[in-house]
Amino acid sequence: MRRILANVRVVALLILAIVLIQRQAVADNPSNIVQILTDDLRFDTLGFAGNKVIRTPNIDRLAARGTVFTNSFCTTSICPVSRASILTGQYERRHKIADFKTPLSKEQLARTFPVLLRRFGYRTGFIGKWGLGDPLPVDQYDFFRGFSGQGDYFPRGKVGVPGAHLTAKQAAQAVEFMESCSVDKPFLLQISTKAPHVQDDNLKRPFPPDPKTESLFLDVAIPKPPTATEADFQVLPSFLQTSEARARWQTRFSNDELYQGTVKDYFRLIAGIDELVGAVVRKLEQKSLTDTIIIFTSDNGFYLGDRGLAGKWFMHEESMRVPLVICDLNVPTSGARRSELVLNIDLAPTILDYGNVLANHAVPEIQGASLRPLVEGAKVGSEIPWRDHFFYEHRFKHPKIPTSEGIRTTNWKYVRYTSISPVYEQLFDLEHDSLERHNLAGDPAAKDHLDGLRAEWKRMAQTLQ
Repeated sequence: MRRILANVRVVALLILAIVLIQRQAVADNPSNIVQILTDDLRFDTLGFAGNKVIRTPNIDRLAARGTVFTNSFCTTSICPVSRASILTGQYERRHKIADFKTPLSKEQLARTFPVLLRRFGYRTGFIGKWGLGDPLPVDQYDFFRGFSGQGDYFPRGKVGVPGAHLTAKQAAQAVEFMESCSVDKPFLLQISTKAPHVQDDNLKRPFPPDPKTESLFLDVAIPKPPTATEADFQVLPSFLQTSEARARWQTRFSNDELYQGTVKDYFRLIAGIDELVGAVVRKLEQKSLTDTIIIFTSDNGFYLGDRGLAGKWFMHEESMRVPLVICDLNVPTSGARRSELVLNIDLAPTILDYGNVLANHAVPEIQGASLRPLVEGAKVGSEIPWRDHFFYEHRFKHPKIPTSEGIRTTNWKYVRYTSISPVYEQLFDLEHDSLERHNLAGDPAAKDHLDGLRAEWKRMAQTLQ
């Protein structure tokens, strides 16, 4: 019996040694990372998310091979602030980028995930919309094809010319970068599309697609969101009814012809992104660079006429909820879906984790958490802790966009419009009112929920600096 027990112990130690060797091998061979960051892509406008009209076969294949996060959110729904949060892993309260002009400081930039990965031996590339204030960080990358501001879908004089569309150009730039990559050096490639963001100065066609997608959706009537009704608009507070979001609705969604034209073009821009994803995956496979993690997401959501609004900014799900897929090309199939609350501030630590930087270099200012354990199947509670709520803030100054903050839990949402005097509060029971139609802030039966979430808002607002 003693001999049997001794043999069992030896076998157990051998298994443990093999596991440790495998883990060390992973640590010694960091993954390539491709981050595809879209612009204003809401969570439900992709095939894998249940959209019955849109055609996104390449992104859907990533979702089938990887992990889909069904409750992914931005902490601020506006381009520069969200992008700063993605790069730093920090809330706006900490990184303090609150407008389109302010750049990351030299010290902040040095602590972003692309600069840290480059310091740890990665070859790095950036393509597309930088989205923060100038100057562009050209010298912080090995390959830089970024641009300032919002950019243009077509060069001047080439509107509608085949092959001239910005998304197709970005796909070609991504292929160019990967052509010069090898299995001998890990790389990070950030592809930051303009699509499907509006072309603000194009009033006739605000979402100009690539000509090769023009034939899509011609014989389809796009269904309107369930809250795109006059009744849902009328229950909004008056300051939202007269906000910039309503003004933009007038020019994009105010009648059926406008709605169909706008949304079909928005969908066509997404189809162009899908082609870019396909080009990236094909090139990785062609170059035998499949030791690669692909992260597909968006900076924020977008109203498609929901509640009689356009744009984003506010705390409704369609504004703050985004798609997120993480796919390891070395894994044949996963198809996992995780329902935990995950945030844009989790992307930086996730990328640093896959690059094995976190194992060797502490980045204490990061406020997010790596999603890698969730991708690898960790059980929340028994194996790792995880958040059950998060803080939202939108402090961007605009005369017609009220500022707001709040708390989103698994089942409840608390909203404070902080620039309104007196402060206007909303409380939604998401479990029973997923469309956020019934404000319970004045309901005595919901007072305990209101008081608890208001107290948590105050605590987090004070401690997230």
